[in-house]
Amino acid sequence: MKREAFEQPAASPAPAPSPRLRLLSGLLADAGITLDGEAPWDLQMRNPRLPERVLAYGSLGLGEAYMDGDWDAARLDEFFARLLRARLDTRVKPASLLMHAFSARLLNRQTPRRAWQVGERHYDLGNDFYAAMLDPRMTYTCGYWQDAADLASAQEAKLELICRKLDLRPGMHLLDIGCGWGSLLGYAAEHHGVRGTGVTVSREQAEWAQQRYAGLPVEFRLQDYRELDGSETFDRVASVGMFEHVGRRNFRTFMQVVRRALVPDGLALLHTIGKNTRRGVTDPWIDRYIFPNGELPSIGQIGDAVDDVFVVEDLHNFGADYDRTLMAWHENFEAAWPQFADRLGERFRRMWRYYLLSCAGAFRARDIQLWQWVLSPRGVAGGYRSVR
Repeated sequence: MKREAFEQPAASPAPAPSPRLRLLSGLLADAGITLDGEAPWDLQMRNPRLPERVLAYGSLGLGEAYMDGDWDAARLDEFFARLLRARLDTRVKPASLLMHAFSARLLNRQTPRRAWQVGERHYDLGNDFYAAMLDPRMTYTCGYWQDAADLASAQEAKLELICRKLDLRPGMHLLDIGCGWGSLLGYAAEHHGVRGTGVTVSREQAEWAQQRYAGLPVEFRLQDYRELDGSETFDRVASVGMFEHVGRRNFRTFMQVVRRALVPDGLALLHTIGKNTRRGVTDPWIDRYIFPNGELPSIGQIGDAVDDVFVVEDLHNFGADYDRTLMAWHENFEAAWPQFADRLGERFRRMWRYYLLSCAGAFRARDIQLWQWVLSPRGVAGGYRSVR
Protein backbone atom coordinates (compact mmCIF):
# COMPACT_ATOMS: atom_id res chain seq x y z
CA MET A 1 0.00 0.00 0.00
CA LYS A 2 1.22 3.45 -0.81
CA ARG A 3 2.48 5.64 2.02
CA GLU A 4 0.11 8.48 1.02
CA ALA A 5 -2.88 6.37 2.08
CA PHE A 6 -1.82 6.60 5.72
CA GLU A 7 -1.13 10.32 5.75
CA GLN A 8 -3.77 12.74 7.10
CA PRO A 9 -4.43 15.94 5.24
CA ALA A 10 -2.91 18.99 6.91
CA ALA A 11 -5.32 20.85 9.20
CA SER A 12 -6.57 24.15 7.87
CA PRO A 13 -5.14 27.13 9.78
CA ALA A 14 -7.51 28.85 12.19
CA PRO A 15 -9.04 31.97 10.70
CA ALA A 16 -7.26 35.13 11.77
CA PRO A 17 -9.12 37.27 14.32
CA SER A 18 -11.06 40.08 12.76
CA PRO A 19 -9.68 43.63 13.15
CA ARG A 20 -12.62 44.49 15.45
CA LEU A 21 -11.94 41.46 17.64
CA ARG A 22 -8.24 42.38 17.88
CA LEU A 23 -9.15 45.96 18.76
CA LEU A 24 -11.63 44.93 21.48
CA SER A 25 -9.19 42.38 22.89
CA GLY A 26 -6.43 45.00 23.00
CA LEU A 27 -8.62 47.55 24.75
CA LEU A 28 -9.65 45.04 27.39
CA ALA A 29 -6.05 43.96 27.89
CA ASP A 30 -5.16 47.55 28.78
CA ALA A 31 -7.59 47.20 31.71
CA GLY A 32 -6.25 43.82 32.80
CA ILE A 33 -9.23 42.00 31.31
CA THR A 34 -8.73 38.97 29.06
CA LEU A 35 -11.22 38.04 26.39
CA ASP A 36 -12.45 34.52 27.27
CA GLY A 37 -9.91 34.38 30.08
CA GLU A 38 -10.08 32.52 33.40
CA ALA A 39 -10.24 35.40 35.90
CA PRO A 40 -13.73 36.16 37.30
CA TRP A 41 -13.65 39.66 35.78
CA ASP A 42 -12.73 38.43 32.30
CA LEU A 43 -15.26 38.87 29.51
CA GLN A 44 -16.71 35.62 28.16
CA MET A 45 -17.90 36.19 24.61
CA ARG A 46 -21.07 34.26 23.64
CA ASN A 47 -21.73 35.93 20.29
CA PRO A 48 -19.00 36.53 17.66
CA ARG A 49 -20.69 39.79 16.64
CA LEU A 50 -20.03 41.33 20.05
CA PRO A 51 -16.92 43.35 18.96
CA GLU A 52 -18.84 44.92 16.09
CA ARG A 53 -21.72 45.82 18.40
CA VAL A 54 -19.53 47.36 21.11
CA LEU A 55 -17.35 49.36 18.74
CA ALA A 56 -20.37 50.64 16.81
CA TYR A 57 -22.52 51.61 19.81
CA GLY A 58 -20.10 52.00 22.73
CA SER A 59 -21.48 51.58 26.22
CA LEU A 60 -25.03 51.34 24.87
CA GLY A 61 -24.02 48.38 22.71
CA LEU A 62 -22.09 46.77 25.57
CA GLY A 63 -25.10 46.98 27.90
CA GLU A 64 -27.65 45.81 25.36
CA ALA A 65 -25.40 42.92 24.35
CA TYR A 66 -25.21 41.83 27.99
CA MET A 67 -29.00 42.01 28.29
CA ASP A 68 -29.24 39.80 25.18
CA GLY A 69 -26.82 37.23 26.62
CA ASP A 70 -24.02 37.97 24.13
CA TRP A 71 -21.39 38.07 26.89
CA ASP A 72 -20.89 37.41 30.58
CA ALA A 73 -18.45 38.03 33.41
CA ALA A 74 -18.61 36.19 36.72
CA ARG A 75 -17.65 39.39 38.57
CA LEU A 76 -19.38 42.09 36.58
CA ASP A 77 -18.67 44.64 39.31
CA GLU A 78 -14.92 44.08 39.09
CA PHE A 79 -15.06 44.01 35.29
CA PHE A 80 -16.40 47.56 35.37
CA ALA A 81 -14.05 48.70 38.12
CA ARG A 82 -11.10 47.68 35.96
CA LEU A 83 -12.61 49.02 32.74
CA LEU A 84 -13.28 52.44 34.29
CA ARG A 85 -9.98 52.67 36.16
CA ALA A 86 -8.32 52.26 32.75
CA ARG A 87 -10.70 54.89 31.34
CA LEU A 88 -11.70 52.70 28.42
CA ASP A 89 -15.01 54.54 28.30
CA THR A 90 -13.14 57.60 26.99
CA ARG A 91 -11.49 55.62 24.19
CA VAL A 92 -14.61 54.24 22.49
CA LYS A 93 -16.74 57.12 21.22
CA PRO A 94 -18.78 55.95 18.23
CA ALA A 95 -20.49 58.45 15.97
CA SER A 96 -23.81 56.73 16.69
CA LEU A 97 -23.87 58.34 20.15
CA LEU A 98 -23.17 61.91 19.03
CA MET A 99 -26.86 62.82 19.05
CA HIS A 100 -27.18 61.63 22.66
CA ALA A 101 -24.25 63.82 23.68
CA PHE A 102 -25.63 66.77 21.70
CA SER A 103 -29.09 66.60 23.27
CA ALA A 104 -27.69 66.09 26.78
CA ARG A 105 -25.55 69.21 26.51
CA LEU A 106 -27.83 71.58 24.64
CA LEU A 107 -31.42 70.60 25.38
CA ASN A 108 -33.47 70.70 28.56
CA ARG A 109 -34.35 67.03 28.95
CA GLN A 110 -35.78 67.57 32.44
CA THR A 111 -38.72 69.88 31.73
CA PRO A 112 -41.72 69.79 34.11
CA ARG A 113 -43.51 67.50 31.65
CA ARG A 114 -40.59 65.08 31.25
CA ALA A 115 -39.82 65.02 35.00
CA TRP A 116 -42.56 62.44 35.57
CA GLN A 117 -41.06 59.88 33.20
CA VAL A 118 -38.47 58.60 35.69
CA GLY A 119 -41.17 58.12 38.33
CA GLU A 120 -43.33 56.07 35.98
CA ARG A 121 -40.56 54.02 34.38
CA HIS A 122 -38.19 53.46 37.32
CA TYR A 123 -39.66 54.18 40.74
CA ASP A 124 -43.09 52.75 39.98
CA LEU A 125 -41.76 49.26 39.13
CA GLY A 126 -43.57 47.94 42.20
CA ASN A 127 -43.22 48.58 45.92
CA ASP A 128 -42.91 44.84 46.54
CA PHE A 129 -39.93 44.73 44.18
CA TYR A 130 -38.09 47.52 45.97
CA ALA A 131 -39.02 46.17 49.40
CA ALA A 132 -37.25 42.93 48.51
CA MET A 133 -34.08 44.77 47.44
CA LEU A 134 -33.80 47.62 49.93
CA ASP A 135 -33.59 47.93 53.72
CA PRO A 136 -36.73 47.87 55.92
CA ARG A 137 -37.14 51.66 55.61
CA MET A 138 -36.97 51.49 51.78
CA THR A 139 -34.00 53.87 51.55
CA TYR A 140 -32.89 53.98 47.91
CA THR A 141 -29.70 56.02 48.37
CA CYS A 142 -26.14 55.43 49.55
CA GLY A 143 -25.72 54.03 53.06
CA TYR A 144 -23.08 55.29 55.52
CA TRP A 145 -20.89 52.31 56.40
CA GLN A 146 -18.35 53.89 58.73
CA ASP A 147 -19.56 51.92 61.77
CA ALA A 148 -22.23 49.76 60.12
CA ALA A 149 -22.24 45.99 59.76
CA ASP A 150 -25.25 45.56 57.46
CA LEU A 151 -27.45 47.45 55.04
CA ALA A 152 -30.17 48.38 57.53
CA SER A 153 -27.72 49.87 60.02
CA ALA A 154 -25.82 51.67 57.24
CA GLN A 155 -29.02 53.32 56.06
CA GLU A 156 -30.07 54.35 59.57
CA ALA A 157 -26.56 55.74 60.11
CA LYS A 158 -26.96 57.81 56.94
CA LEU A 159 -30.36 59.13 58.06
CA GLU A 160 -28.97 60.04 61.47
CA LEU A 161 -25.98 61.72 59.82
CA ILE A 162 -28.32 63.92 57.77
CA CYS A 163 -30.38 64.83 60.82
CA ARG A 164 -27.25 65.81 62.75
CA LYS A 165 -25.85 67.83 59.86
CA LEU A 166 -29.14 69.72 59.66
CA ASP A 167 -29.17 70.21 63.44
CA LEU A 168 -32.79 69.09 63.61
CA ARG A 169 -34.73 70.04 66.74
CA PRO A 170 -38.23 69.18 67.96
CA GLY A 171 -40.95 71.20 66.29
CA MET A 172 -38.97 72.10 63.17
CA HIS A 173 -40.59 71.67 59.76
CA LEU A 174 -38.44 69.65 57.33
CA LEU A 175 -39.00 69.64 53.57
CA ASP A 176 -37.65 66.64 51.65
CA ILE A 177 -37.43 67.24 47.88
CA GLY A 178 -37.48 63.84 46.21
CA CYS A 179 -38.57 62.05 49.37
CA GLY A 180 -38.69 58.53 47.94
CA TRP A 181 -40.53 56.14 50.22
CA GLY A 182 -40.29 58.61 53.11
CA SER A 183 -37.38 57.12 55.04
CA LEU A 184 -35.78 60.45 56.01
CA LEU A 185 -39.01 62.14 57.08
CA GLY A 186 -40.15 59.07 58.99
CA TYR A 187 -36.82 58.72 60.77
CA ALA A 188 -36.55 62.45 61.54
CA ALA A 189 -40.09 62.54 62.96
CA GLU A 190 -39.50 59.43 65.09
CA HIS A 191 -36.05 60.33 66.42
CA HIS A 192 -35.85 64.14 66.29
CA GLY A 193 -39.44 65.27 66.83
CA VAL A 194 -39.86 67.22 63.60
CA ARG A 195 -42.82 67.46 61.27
CA GLY A 196 -42.23 66.90 57.61
CA THR A 197 -43.37 67.44 54.05
CA GLY A 198 -42.10 65.34 51.16
CA VAL A 199 -42.51 65.73 47.41
CA THR A 200 -41.97 63.03 44.80
CA VAL A 201 -42.83 62.31 41.16
CA SER A 202 -43.58 58.65 41.94
CA ARG A 203 -47.19 57.80 42.71
CA GLU A 204 -46.28 54.46 44.28
CA GLN A 205 -43.72 56.10 46.56
CA ALA A 206 -46.18 58.73 47.77
CA GLU A 207 -48.92 56.19 48.48
CA TRP A 208 -46.60 53.77 50.28
CA ALA A 209 -45.03 56.49 52.42
CA GLN A 210 -48.38 57.98 53.42
CA GLN A 211 -49.54 54.57 54.65
CA ARG A 212 -46.24 53.61 56.29
CA TYR A 213 -45.98 56.84 58.33
CA ALA A 214 -49.68 57.51 58.83
CA GLY A 215 -49.25 58.00 62.60
CA LEU A 216 -46.55 60.65 62.30
CA PRO A 217 -46.77 64.42 61.55
CA VAL A 218 -45.58 63.98 57.97
CA GLU A 219 -47.26 64.38 54.59
CA PHE A 220 -46.29 63.30 51.10
CA ARG A 221 -47.20 65.10 47.90
CA LEU A 222 -47.13 63.93 44.29
CA GLN A 223 -45.46 67.08 43.02
CA ASP A 224 -42.58 68.37 40.91
CA TYR A 225 -40.13 70.47 42.91
CA ARG A 226 -40.76 73.48 40.64
CA GLU A 227 -44.28 73.70 42.01
CA LEU A 228 -42.83 74.84 45.34
CA ASP A 229 -43.46 78.55 44.86
CA GLY A 230 -42.18 79.95 48.16
CA SER A 231 -45.62 80.51 49.65
CA GLU A 232 -44.67 78.01 52.37
CA THR A 233 -41.30 78.10 54.12
CA PHE A 234 -39.43 75.44 56.10
CA ASP A 235 -36.82 75.41 58.84
CA ARG A 236 -34.76 72.82 57.02
CA VAL A 237 -34.67 71.43 53.47
CA ALA A 238 -33.10 68.15 52.37
CA SER A 239 -32.80 66.52 48.98
CA VAL A 240 -31.38 63.00 49.04
CA GLY A 241 -30.69 61.25 45.75
CA MET A 242 -32.98 63.44 43.65
CA PHE A 243 -30.61 66.06 42.21
CA GLU A 244 -29.42 63.48 39.67
CA HIS A 245 -32.82 63.99 37.95
CA VAL A 246 -32.61 67.79 37.73
CA GLY A 247 -30.28 68.35 34.77
CA ARG A 248 -27.75 71.06 33.98
CA ARG A 249 -30.38 73.38 32.49
CA ASN A 250 -32.19 73.38 35.83
CA PHE A 251 -29.44 73.19 38.46
CA ARG A 252 -29.70 76.87 39.34
CA THR A 253 -33.50 76.82 39.23
CA PHE A 254 -33.42 73.99 41.77
CA MET A 255 -31.19 75.99 44.13
CA GLN A 256 -33.44 79.01 43.81
CA VAL A 257 -36.47 76.87 44.66
CA VAL A 258 -34.68 75.55 47.76
CA ARG A 259 -33.68 79.08 48.76
CA ARG A 260 -37.28 80.36 48.50
CA ALA A 261 -38.48 77.41 50.58
CA LEU A 262 -35.96 77.97 53.37
CA VAL A 263 -36.22 80.41 56.28
CA PRO A 264 -33.37 82.98 56.38
CA ASP A 265 -31.51 81.22 59.20
CA GLY A 266 -32.22 77.70 57.97
CA LEU A 267 -30.00 74.94 56.61
CA ALA A 268 -30.26 72.80 53.50
CA LEU A 269 -28.59 69.48 52.74
CA LEU A 270 -27.98 68.17 49.24
CA HIS A 271 -27.06 64.47 48.91
CA THR A 272 -26.17 63.61 45.32
CA ILE A 273 -24.09 61.37 43.12
CA GLY A 274 -21.59 63.40 41.11
CA LYS A 275 -19.11 63.12 38.25
CA ASN A 276 -15.49 64.23 38.14
CA THR A 277 -15.84 66.56 35.16
CA ARG A 278 -18.47 68.96 33.93
CA ARG A 279 -17.82 67.85 30.33
CA GLY A 280 -19.29 64.38 30.67
CA VAL A 281 -22.84 63.34 29.82
CA THR A 282 -25.08 60.60 31.15
CA ASP A 283 -24.17 57.10 30.04
CA PRO A 284 -26.56 56.30 27.15
CA TRP A 285 -27.39 52.82 28.48
CA ILE A 286 -28.31 54.19 31.92
CA ASP A 287 -30.35 56.92 30.22
CA ARG A 288 -32.31 54.50 28.03
CA TYR A 289 -32.95 51.67 30.49
CA ILE A 290 -32.65 52.92 34.08
CA PHE A 291 -32.92 56.69 34.69
CA PRO A 292 -34.42 58.51 31.71
CA ASN A 293 -33.35 62.15 31.39
CA GLY A 294 -30.97 61.93 34.36
CA GLU A 295 -27.63 63.73 34.65
CA LEU A 296 -24.89 63.66 37.25
CA PRO A 297 -23.56 67.08 38.30
CA SER A 298 -19.93 68.03 38.80
CA ILE A 299 -18.64 70.02 41.75
CA GLY A 300 -18.14 72.96 39.41
CA GLN A 301 -21.72 72.82 38.16
CA ILE A 302 -23.11 72.73 41.69
CA GLY A 303 -20.78 75.60 42.56
CA ASP A 304 -22.19 77.61 39.67
CA ALA A 305 -25.74 76.80 40.77
CA VAL A 306 -25.24 78.00 44.37
CA ASP A 307 -23.28 81.11 43.40
CA ASP A 308 -24.84 84.08 45.23
CA VAL A 309 -27.72 81.84 46.37
CA PHE A 310 -26.12 79.87 49.23
CA VAL A 311 -23.02 79.74 51.37
CA VAL A 312 -21.41 76.30 51.16
CA GLU A 313 -20.89 75.32 54.80
CA ASP A 314 -19.69 71.74 54.33
CA LEU A 315 -18.85 69.21 51.61
CA HIS A 316 -18.48 65.52 52.47
CA ASN A 317 -17.53 62.78 49.96
CA PHE A 318 -18.25 59.17 50.91
CA GLY A 319 -18.70 57.76 47.43
CA ALA A 320 -16.79 54.57 48.23
CA ASP A 321 -19.70 53.62 50.51
CA TYR A 322 -21.99 53.38 47.48
CA ASP A 323 -20.00 50.39 46.21
CA ARG A 324 -20.89 48.45 49.34
CA THR A 325 -24.51 49.66 49.25
CA LEU A 326 -24.99 48.53 45.66
CA MET A 327 -23.44 45.15 46.36
CA ALA A 328 -25.86 44.67 49.24
CA TRP A 329 -28.79 45.61 46.99
CA HIS A 330 -27.55 43.16 44.37
CA GLU A 331 -27.34 40.35 46.91
CA ASN A 332 -30.92 41.05 48.02
CA PHE A 333 -32.11 41.29 44.42
CA GLU A 334 -30.63 37.95 43.41
CA ALA A 335 -31.99 36.24 46.53
CA ALA A 336 -35.50 37.59 45.87
CA TRP A 337 -35.48 37.08 42.09
CA PRO A 338 -37.54 33.83 42.02
CA GLN A 339 -40.63 35.71 43.22
CA PHE A 340 -40.34 38.22 40.34
CA ALA A 341 -39.04 35.99 37.53
CA ASP A 342 -42.41 35.31 35.89
CA ARG A 343 -43.50 38.94 36.12
CA LEU A 344 -40.33 40.63 34.90
CA GLY A 345 -38.49 38.06 32.79
CA GLU A 346 -34.86 37.09 32.31
CA ARG A 347 -33.91 40.09 30.19
CA PHE A 348 -34.99 42.40 33.01
CA ARG A 349 -32.92 40.34 35.43
CA ARG A 350 -29.82 40.81 33.32
CA MET A 351 -30.60 44.50 32.87
CA TRP A 352 -31.01 45.08 36.61
CA ARG A 353 -27.90 43.05 37.47
CA TYR A 354 -25.93 45.08 34.92
CA TYR A 355 -27.25 48.33 36.44
CA LEU A 356 -26.39 47.47 40.04
CA LEU A 357 -22.99 45.90 39.38
CA SER A 358 -21.79 48.39 36.77
CA CYS A 359 -22.59 51.22 39.18
CA ALA A 360 -20.81 49.40 42.02
CA GLY A 361 -17.76 49.12 39.77
CA ALA A 362 -17.95 52.81 38.86
CA PHE A 363 -17.90 53.86 42.52
CA ARG A 364 -15.10 51.37 43.25
CA ALA A 365 -13.05 52.92 40.45
CA ARG A 366 -13.83 56.39 41.90
CA ASP A 367 -15.21 57.29 38.49
CA ILE A 368 -18.27 58.79 40.21
CA GLN A 369 -18.73 60.20 43.70
CA LEU A 370 -21.33 60.69 46.45
CA TRP A 371 -21.43 64.13 48.04
CA GLN A 372 -23.35 65.71 50.88
CA TRP A 373 -23.42 69.49 50.77
CA VAL A 374 -24.61 71.62 53.68
CA LEU A 375 -25.83 75.04 52.55
CA SER A 376 -27.05 78.15 54.36
CA PRO A 377 -28.64 81.31 52.94
CA ARG A 378 -26.37 83.80 54.70
CA GLY A 379 -23.66 81.80 56.44
CA VAL A 380 -23.97 80.28 59.91
CA ALA A 381 -23.06 82.82 62.58
CA GLY A 382 -19.80 81.76 64.19
CA GLY A 383 -19.25 79.07 61.56
CA TYR A 384 -20.64 75.63 60.83
CA ARG A 385 -19.03 72.63 62.53
CA SER A 386 -18.67 69.59 60.28
CA VAL A 387 -20.42 66.39 61.36
CA ARG A 388 -19.14 62.93 60.40
